[in-house]
Amino acid sequence: MPSQFVTPDLGEFQRFDDACSAVAQLEALYEASCEFLCKAFSKAMKAAPEGKRIRAYYPMVRIETTSYAQIDSRLSYGHVSQPGRHEATITRPDLFRNYLIQQIELIMENHGVHVEIGYSDTPMPIHFAVANDSRISVPQEGAAQFTLRDVFDVPDLSTTNDDIVNGTHQPADGVAGPLAPFTAQRVDYSLARLSHYTATAPEHFQNHVLFTNYQFYVSEFESYGRTMLADKTSGYTSFVGTGNAEITDADAPLEASSKQPQMPTYHLKRADGSGITLVNIGVGPSNAKTATDHIAVLRPHAWIMVGHCAGLRNSQLLGDFVLAHAYLREDKVLDDDLPVWVPVPALAEIQIALEEAVAEVTELKGYELKRLMRTGTVASLDNRNWELRETEGPVQRLSQSRAVALDMESATIAANGFRFRVPYGTLLCVSDKPLHGELKLPGMASDFYKTQVERHLMIGIKAMESLRTMPLERLHSRKLRSFNETAFL
Repeated sequence: MPSQFVTPDLGEFQRFDDACSAVAQLEALYEASCEFLCKAFSKAMKAAPEGKRIRAYYPMVRIETTSYAQIDSRLSYGHVSQPGRHEATITRPDLFRNYLIQQIELIMENHGVHVEIGYSDTPMPIHFAVANDSRISVPQEGAAQFTLRDVFDVPDLSTTNDDIVNGTHQPADGVAGPLAPFTAQRVDYSLARLSHYTATAPEHFQNHVLFTNYQFYVSEFESYGRTMLADKTSGYTSFVGTGNAEITDADAPLEASSKQPQMPTYHLKRADGSGITLVNIGVGPSNAKTATDHIAVLRPHAWIMVGHCAGLRNSQLLGDFVLAHAYLREDKVLDDDLPVWVPVPALAEIQIALEEAVAEVTELKGYELKRLMRTGTVASLDNRNWELRETEGPVQRLSQSRAVALDMESATIAANGFRFRVPYGTLLCVSDKPLHGELKLPGMASDFYKTQVERHLMIGIKAMESLRTMPLERLHSRKLRSFNETAFL
């Protein structure tokens, strides 16, 4: 490395034939970089440094294949599409330990290769290095006795992007291809944003995520969580609220966060991370994109929207359910990342789990279930007060699309699920019918919420508990993978 930098001992790459040992080495290298930067930064804050820049690097994992191996065609991940060198920078290997072990084991098994672990040439920004040390914080520019960027590396947006998952990444000749969908800096960026927006640490997030657009669902989720904690056979171990307040006893008080975050988030945890996270994203496609942009780096196994919507058919009743099998994308927030001409297909595994959960909770089956639930196109718009505009154009488009429901978030969550290769689904509940004179008014809303919230949320929970039992190779559909994918899920 350049002599003008003060760096820790970088050592040589080491080969591993055991995934657990490889991940242990990733952890050791990562911790060494963080410790080096934390010590250097603490020292610099006491006495302004002079001379050389201080730099540490992210660890990385790399493989090299020499043939077009014939892989089980049923697998959607765990293999590379062409021979050559493939690598990924890694952050927080402690947080991603199980994920990394699983992905590395699959690569070694499918290609019969070893992995190499060592330091990359990607600098670790000082902000991310000190993020896990509560005793250290990086002051804003100008608050320290020295110019921060003259001494330490800061986040670099030119390398913190979604080129890989967007399918626009083009490695230069002789440069290794990506092994994972996100770089270390992109992951660190999102981990920091998650803590900010949700007021809970990334460690608490579970593999199954429910999104809602109403706070009413939170109290029901907490009630269910307490019921599960009281049942020692449920497999659930704790319930976490905003501010990282965590309880393990069903009757314990849950301290409320002193400041309500933008997207209040709650976690019903299991020891292996297979529990359920509920995120109240509020109203609007921008919030939906923000939440899913950052949760995606945690590589959840599924996310589902359980929100409220406007029913567009006169035959619908308030409280009816809509299972989305297609989306009319007029939310606009993802058009630059995922063009509107890209189809966002329904995923059979999610659809079946949701329909079976509706049947279980409502105790209706077959043709009788159609009285309460419709399957159809959901339109997502970026204008909450769309009905106040001239309606001829919008209503005609809605009719031509065969849409049965309208909201502001579902298409965004589904489209980002498609973009990030996270299985997705939508089950909405009709809360108003603006085209038919039934607007959402205070009196109507309170009666509706009292009778429907618990049932709707329970359907989402039951669907997630069903998906939990499904083998990952079935749940992570090949529909979400292109013909030139990263090996890591």
